[in-house]
Amino acid sequence: MKRNERISPGIRIVAACLLAAVQPAATAISAEAQQFSADLVARKDGTTTAVGTLRVSEQKARIEAAAFPDGFFLIDSAKPAALFVRPAARVFMDARQSSQLTRMFVPVDPDQPCRQWQAMAQLAAPNDSAIWHCERDGEETIAGRRTDVYRVSDASGFGFVGWVDRARGFPLQVKTADGTVIAADHIRDEPQAAQAFELAAGLRKFDPQALIRRIQQSDVWVAPPDSE
Repeated sequence: MKRNERISPGIRIVAACLLAAVQPAATAISAEAQQFSADLVARKDGTTTAVGTLRVSEQKARIEAAAFPDGFFLIDSAKPAALFVRPAARVFMDARQSSQLTRMFVPVDPDQPCRQWQAMAQLAAPNDSAIWHCERDGEETIAGRRTDVYRVSDASGFGFVGWVDRARGFPLQVKTADGTVIAADHIRDEPQAAQAFELAAGLRKFDPQALIRRIQQSDVWVAPPDSE
């Protein structure tokens, strides 16, 4: 374009409208597409223990826990779903109460994290919503990041305090009822491969309850004696 050529007012208006429309969309995409990885560590009585590793992509999380070396947990807080995958055995199953990590370290809405926490608690074990409790308890700065503090408890005695990073929509750390602090350490904001959060083809679902029912119907099952 030559210097003496001018952009017409109509073109300027159209360009301004397009820019105004694109900027909010880009901001929304950036806010939703949080992707990072971290180490999970537990701290209590001056001792730090490696718990596992964590990967997060938007509303999905993958936890590789040291206590379960033969598999990993997949969490989808949008569905919601929590699965335990054993690649070598080619099976997966509902995580249920196998690990408390799947009930605490989940992607959350920074404005309403209680909703996702309660949904994951229901997956682990049905709970009375009238007794399950979650409330905000102020703000704190953790590792230089602003967090909102929430206290969660239920009738079974399970409870924790969670520090939610608003920018990432994820708890940076939790404190369990026995005083153990589990934290996402050495957080690395980096792209995550989509397949890391998906079930591989050919895996079959293992249902422990179905196995128990089959055993009970077989000749090898011996019913327990009636209590006197």
